[in-house]
Amino acid sequence: MCLGALTPKRWAKRAVTRNLIKRQIHHVSQEFERSLPATAYVVRLRAAFDPQTFLSASSVPLKQCVREELTQLFAKVVPS
Repeated sequence: MCLGALTPKRWAKRAVTRNLIKRQIHHVSQEFERSLPATAYVVRLRAAFDPQTFLSASSVPLKQCVREELTQLFAKVVPS
């Protein structure tokens, strides 16, 4: 499986946040790697995370939120 992770500065202003999101994308994709069809995937951040909700650029709640969304996304791609 080939995976690309895009986190535009437009949606995640701080490099710490962009790197956290990329690490979560790669980690969750490894969990689903065996059940996903062998192809190239691109995961792109398309909306900002609310800075009022996630005060720290690298907080545990942000990690959990990102991981939950990615798990739902990859679960949709896994064939039944």
